[in-house]
Amino acid sequence: MTVSQSETYRIADLGQSLLNRKIHLRGWVRTRRGSKGFSFIQLNDGSNLSGLQIIADEKLENYEEISKLSTGAALEVWGTLVESQGRGQDFELQSEQILIRGTAPGEEYPLQKKGHTLEFLRDIAHLRPRTNTLGAVFRIRNTLSQAIHRFFQDRGFLYVHTPIITANDAEGAGEMFHVTSLDLEQLPKTKAGKVDYDQDFFGTDVSLTVSGQLGAEVFALAFTNVYTFGPTFRAENSNTARHLAEFWMIEPEMAFMDLQGMLVLTEEFLRELLKECLDRHEEDLAFLQKMYDQELISGLKHICDTPFETLTYTEAVKILENSGKSFEFPVEWGCDLQSEHERYLSEVHLGGPLNLIDYPKDIKAFYMKQNPDGKTVAAMDVLFPRLGEIVGGSQREDDGESLLHLMREKGLPEETYQWYLELRRFGTAPHSGFGLGLERLVQFVTGMKNIRDVIPFPSSSPAPVATMKKN
Repeated sequence: MTVSQSETYRIADLGQSLLNRKIHLRGWVRTRRGSKGFSFIQLNDGSNLSGLQIIADEKLENYEEISKLSTGAALEVWGTLVESQGRGQDFELQSEQILIRGTAPGEEYPLQKKGHTLEFLRDIAHLRPRTNTLGAVFRIRNTLSQAIHRFFQDRGFLYVHTPIITANDAEGAGEMFHVTSLDLEQLPKTKAGKVDYDQDFFGTDVSLTVSGQLGAEVFALAFTNVYTFGPTFRAENSNTARHLAEFWMIEPEMAFMDLQGMLVLTEEFLRELLKECLDRHEEDLAFLQKMYDQELISGLKHICDTPFETLTYTEAVKILENSGKSFEFPVEWGCDLQSEHERYLSEVHLGGPLNLIDYPKDIKAFYMKQNPDGKTVAAMDVLFPRLGEIVGGSQREDDGESLLHLMREKGLPEETYQWYLELRRFGTAPHSGFGLGLERLVQFVTGMKNIRDVIPFPSSSPAPVATMKKN
């Protein structure tokens, strides 16, 4: 086999079986150091954290160019995989041909051979995936995405693509990005002085979706078990370490399932995802633990090994009131629990994962199943130490009259949700569902403190996405 005919491999796939074979690699220079007659190049192709050392000697016809390479240059390398004589690596490549595909002028390339702050990297979102930190984060994000699909597909769930543009506010909070084809400089108005949406593309006021749940319910009442996995949007203050304007949501919906059945499924789901990352990303997690969270791996293993406890909201409020702790946000029955409350319950009170159920109906969405007490609904949140809420869901209200009453209480337009009410008339069944924000899950698994560091292009970066207006 000639050099040019060598098989192409990813660095992560190299192993003992390829020793002394001629192979072809492609990647980017992380570092290069010179010695008399030799250059040692650390090449990374994104498939793992450590990359591979390439040995280039002065016999190469373009060695003069190679000896001047700087961080960031793109290479194709042909050579023989051999056992490494150095520490910290099993293999290295004795190169026989190196093709320089793209240079990166050292004095101009932003990613120098030094540490960079995450804040700095957010300003160069087009280059930050090449760093060790972001490489580890996005390999883990990829594994989680695969594992999510596998979990549901292995259990016979139907994958549904729900609308991104919708007239329905699933959360009822009104924090939505409006979509229009109208000329904003010359908006048509009705006689009452309001925007005339009859002249708009859809003939009504529409927005980017905050959730695929309502559409998923339609399909659950035909296919039994379904899930969505797609982009969602919230027009709330996303200039924080916990919020994003655009993020990805996983939302399963299950017919003939009550709240208790969903608690069992959710626990199984979360355990499987965390175990997948622990099994597949030992190197990445060890790096992230060293850099950002010294208890990262033990914390993930603790979730996998600890049964999820269950408390009602009412029990939780009593625990918080009797804790003797001075919270920033006061606690009383009927309040919306904040992150500090959730973390106290999971970290301090229980020291493990917690299912919190039966919230007051006044602080929850209109579609949640009313409990017999008339004050609470069959809602659930899963709380993790270090994070707080990781999953939120509920049993859905399947009684048409109760649902209509709740909608009127919350001032929702009946005509907009007529189809949703009809689902309760035509073959309704008990059904439940939950939502999991992918970025929040990735943040927990990687130990990153800012959610903008686990999404490919944060809304605060100048390119290639729009920048949120700073207040």
